[in-house]
Amino acid sequence: MIIPEPTVTPESLLPAIRRMWEASAAKLESLENDYDKSQGTPVFTIGGRYTTRGWTEWTEGFVYGSSVLQYDATDDAAFLKIGRENTVDRMATHVSHVGVHDHGFNNLSTYGNLLRLCRENRIQASDWEIRFYELALKTSAAVQASRWTQLSPSEGYVYSFNGPHSLFIDTIRSCRILMVGHALGHVLMGEGDQPISLAGRALTHIRTTDKYNVYHGTDRDHYDVPGRTAHEAVFNLNDGSFRCPSSQQGFSGLTTWTRGLSWAMLGYAEQLEFLRDVLASSNVDSSELQNAESMMLESARQTCDFYLANSPTCGIPYWDTGAPQLHRLGDYLNQPADPFNQWEPVDSSAAAIAAQGLLRLGDVLQRRGDDDAAKYRQAGLHVTANLLQEPYLSTSNDHQGLLLHSIYHQPRGWDEVAEGQSIANGQSCMWGDYHLRELALYVQRLADDTLTDYTFYGCLPS
Repeated sequence: MIIPEPTVTPESLLPAIRRMWEASAAKLESLENDYDKSQGTPVFTIGGRYTTRGWTEWTEGFVYGSSVLQYDATDDAAFLKIGRENTVDRMATHVSHVGVHDHGFNNLSTYGNLLRLCRENRIQASDWEIRFYELALKTSAAVQASRWTQLSPSEGYVYSFNGPHSLFIDTIRSCRILMVGHALGHVLMGEGDQPISLAGRALTHIRTTDKYNVYHGTDRDHYDVPGRTAHEAVFNLNDGSFRCPSSQQGFSGLTTWTRGLSWAMLGYAEQLEFLRDVLASSNVDSSELQNAESMMLESARQTCDFYLANSPTCGIPYWDTGAPQLHRLGDYLNQPADPFNQWEPVDSSAAAIAAQGLLRLGDVLQRRGDDDAAKYRQAGLHVTANLLQEPYLSTSNDHQGLLLHSIYHQPRGWDEVAEGQSIANGQSCMWGDYHLRELALYVQRLADDTLTDYTFYGCLPS
């Protein structure tokens, strides 16, 4: 289980964060100058070089969004140029993509971050540029909300690329785009010109995910452990009934894929912030918001507590809490993770996502005067500190990745197993690199009282 170092603070992490941005700059320059974009979107590294892997193009927004974050953190205008120009030239298809559940990843990372910098007066932008970013986010929100399975009058979800029967835990974080579209005054227009609330669909999706993809240890889950998650929930669309948990990238539907768990941790925490800061003053029914807040608070705590209890002491988890060879590692939860072990890979990308979830939940609870706030905040800082140093931070210019020892798809065997190794290690992925940068920017802003907090809804008018 995670044992936080009590002396770590945002301020104490600033030297490590500056070192990370220095390493990041060279890697982003290498990607922009050396990667052949005609191959497709860079997804993960093989032999230290980024390559593509056709499944969906869900990582392209992380590529250009990383350059925007680099500019945000360092004021190096060269990276703003890279992020801005590639967003305009290459991201339009992601705005109108009807076949994926990833709009919140691709488009908030690019259009959203650029619009946020406009709102913060960090970019000199014309009214038309601002309207361009707003239109992209509104359209993306409506397109994502239209990818909808209605199970019953009160249950439904944005379905995954697997099809209308499939609800992924990942998509809880993609709901951010629906909330931003709603806050920008947009709706999805349906048949007969009927307006459909984007916030309403987001809340319904989160509620349905909470019921079927998150285990609470009561009722249906009385036999199970609170806070565990299933990657996928599968439904019979003839009658709308739940059939079974499943997993695409985890070991099984009855074990916990740790990156899916981390998406839930961060997704709940960010939505709690949005409810508090934005949706509470909107026209959404107050009783519905209170119920949603209560549900998300409980689930944020449960998923974060499960992560704390089922990760090694350093806070970097193995790829699945039920991975079949974990028992060979001995008392692995009471020692730091070993990315060079012989049996099961770690997933540093899950840690980068989870650390931000822990920190944000800590902030939510601190503002509510909850005594548990410090537990989550300190755990998040502890994980962050470990990710910002070796063996996880890549400082070599010979490696295009920033965060080492991530895993993409263990069941399919896509990740490189280097000569002399028995498991995949030593490589990076685009979402891991992006979320380490996002985590660093978030902590960097926490350390400076003159800066506003980094949030996905910072792109909204003040």
